[in-house]
Amino acid sequence: MSAVVITGTQWGDEGKGKIVDYLAARADVVVRFQGGSNAGHTVTVNGEEYKLRLLPSGILYPKTKCVIGNGVVLDPAVVLEEMDAMSSRGIDVSSIKISNRAHVVMPYHKLIDELNENLRAENKIGTTKRGIGPCYIDKDDRIGIRVCDLIDREEFASKLKTILPMKNLILEKVYNHAPLDFDAIVDEYSGYAQRLEPYVCDTISLLNDQLDCGKKILFEGAQATMLDIDYGTYPYVTASHPISGGVGVGAGVAPKKIDCVVGVVKAYCTRVGEGPFPTEQLNAIGDKLRECGHEFGTVTGRPRRTGWLDACVVRYAGQLSGIDYMAVTRLDILDSFDEIKMCVGYKLDGRLLNEIPASLKILARVEPVYETFEGWREPISDIRSYDELPSKAKKYLERMSEVTGIGLGIVSVGPNRDQTIVLKEII
Repeated sequence: MSAVVITGTQWGDEGKGKIVDYLAARADVVVRFQGGSNAGHTVTVNGEEYKLRLLPSGILYPKTKCVIGNGVVLDPAVVLEEMDAMSSRGIDVSSIKISNRAHVVMPYHKLIDELNENLRAENKIGTTKRGIGPCYIDKDDRIGIRVCDLIDREEFASKLKTILPMKNLILEKVYNHAPLDFDAIVDEYSGYAQRLEPYVCDTISLLNDQLDCGKKILFEGAQATMLDIDYGTYPYVTASHPISGGVGVGAGVAPKKIDCVVGVVKAYCTRVGEGPFPTEQLNAIGDKLRECGHEFGTVTGRPRRTGWLDACVVRYAGQLSGIDYMAVTRLDILDSFDEIKMCVGYKLDGRLLNEIPASLKILARVEPVYETFEGWREPISDIRSYDELPSKAKKYLERMSEVTGIGLGIVSVGPNRDQTIVLKEII
C-alpha cells in the first residue's frame, strides 16, 4: 500500500508517534497534515526519547522525507527550535519540506489565546495557549499570513501593516493589554523566514508526484477523533480535523489515493483539558493508570485524566475515518491490574444509545456499560509475537476488535521500536 493514514481514535496521546516512527522505516515520506505546536509526540529509540511538536515522526530516518502540510499552522520559532535540537543530537533535518500554503502562528495569536482562556475562568477550554485556535480563526477570516508571505519580506510587512492595527485595537479595547510593536515583529519573523526559506516548497505538487511514482507515504494526524472540531466533544476540541478526511484538505491529496487507515488505540483512555469523559476514573484506579503510564502531557506537562477503555469512542472513530486496522498501544501498562474494564455501550435513563451524543450535557449523563476482564498479571514487554501473549490479554484485544468492528493490525507492548507485535503488514 502506498498511502496510509495514521489517526488517533480517542482524545489524543494514544502513542501515534511510536506507531508512525515504527512504520516510517518502510515509508518514503511522512506527512503532518493538521494541528500545530499544541500536539506532542514522543518517540523512543534504544531507550532515548525524542519529543516532537511540529516535526513529523519520521524525522529519525535519514532517507525519509518529512513534510509539514498546508493544513498545519506553523510556529516558526518552535519548528526551528525542534530542528536545532534534532541537529544537536546528530539527526539530519535536510529532508524537511514545509508547505508554502501553511498558515503562520503570530505573536498576537498566542497572546489572544492566553487572554481568552483567562477570561473564560471556570468555562475554560483547556487550550495549550500556543495560538492554534486564533491562527485558524484568522485563516477562516481570510486575514491569515501564510508561509509564502513570510518568506517575502515586503509582502509580509504589507500584510502585517494591515492586520496588526486590528489586533492591537482588540488587545487594547477588549483586553486592556498593551499593543504589539510592528517593527519588532517584522525583525523577529524576518529572521525566521531567512532560515526557513530553503525548506519551503509546494508540498501538494511534491506529494502527488511522489504518489504517482509509487512512493510510500504515511500521513500523520495530531490530536485525535474526539478532539476534532466537528466530531469531537465540542467546544473542548482542537481547531482542525485529525480524522482521515483531514488529509484531503490538510495535505492536498485526494481521498481516492488513500489505501489504508490505521487507528491508534491506547489500551485505556486518557485526555487533557476540559469536557466530558464517560469512563474517567477519579479514584485509585485512575491514579494507578496515571502512575504506571506516566501520563503527563508532552507539550504542557499537565497530568492527564485517566479511565478505562471506551470502545464506543473507538467504534465512532472507525466510522468517521474508515479505519481498517487498529494499532493498540500501551497494553503493557495494564500488566499489574487484577481486573480490567472496557466500556462497550452507553445507557441514558435506562435505555441503550447507539451513538455518541452531540450534546455535552447528555454525554456527561451517560452511564458506561462495562464488561470486566481478568487481568493477566504478568509482564508482556518482552513478547514479540501475538501467539505468545497471555490468553487473558488476547481475550481483551479480541473483544476490543469485536465491539469496535475494526481488525487488529499492531499491538505495542512498550515504547521502543522493537516492542511491537505486527499482525498485519500495513505498508
